[in-house]
This record gives sequence, C-alpha cells and structure tokens, in this order.
Amino acid sequence: MSTKTITGIYIASAMGDSMTGHAIVALKAGKGIVGDRYYSETGKNRSTYKGQPDFELTLIESEVIESFNKEGGHSFHESDFRRNLITKGVRLNDLEGQHFTINEISFYGVRLCEPCASLQRRLGVSILPELVGKGGLRAQVKGSGILSVEDTFSIDL
Repeated sequence: MSTKTITGIYIASAMGDSMTGHAIVALKAGKGIVGDRYYSETGKNRSTYKGQPDFELTLIESEVIESFNKEGGHSFHESDFRRNLITKGVRLNDLEGQHFTINEISFYGVRLCEPCASLQRRLGVSILPELVGKGGLRAQVKGSGILSVEDTFSIDL
C-alpha cells in the first residue's frame, strides 16, 4: 500500500488571484484555509450541495495532473488546476460521501470537483472529456488545525 500524502498546498487570497504555494496552513472548521478567498466569505462561488458546504477545501490527485500533462503534451504546474491540496496515493473519488482525516483534522468529501469552463479558459486547452470524473474533490472542513506538505491521510472507510 502506498503512502497517502499531501504534496502541495495552494490558496488564492481573492477571486481571480494566482494560487500561491504554502508549506503549512491553518484550517478552521466550517471555514476552510485561513487566507483563502473562500475563508473570508468573499468567494463568488460559495455554495452548498445537498445541505453541505462545498467551498471550504478542494483537492486533486497529482497523478491526474501528471497524466493530463503527459497525454496532452502539456507542462502545467499543479497550481494551475486551482485546487487547494495536491495529493499522492489517494483515490479522491472514493472519498465522496466519506469522512477522512489528514494530520488529525477531520474532513467530509462532499462531492466531486468537476472541471469547469473557468478552468478551461485559464488553461487555454481542452480539458473535456480528459478531466471529467478526475477533477478532484470538494470537502468540508470538520476540524481545526495545521496542515503541512507531506502530511498523511487516514481514511475512515
């Protein structure tokens, strides 16, 4: 079994801002990553899905990014995909509707984070159908704490 880890952490302080990388961030239950555009409740797309907040945290698999770049002849940086956490060794689709833990912080996988027109415009290449079902996961932050690059997952399946 491979280790399930966080390999990158990114936030944007305001809508449309570039994603900036961080080695360590603070999370607050019910709010997300301190300093991220959605934490401050100014995010344009703050929403709920079936009664669950789906704006607090987004994740994507590094393996998906690597495959997309390789198969399409691209060289996009992981931050270009505009997700907060980059993971390795984790099948994020399996976490939809599940509870999981990273560095003793609890999360709930609300729904898949499908690719959107905004991401396609930013990347300037076709992302459909290549990223359908592979765009990541939207998660609710259920506990407060500190996350760091290289923190590991515990999945409560």
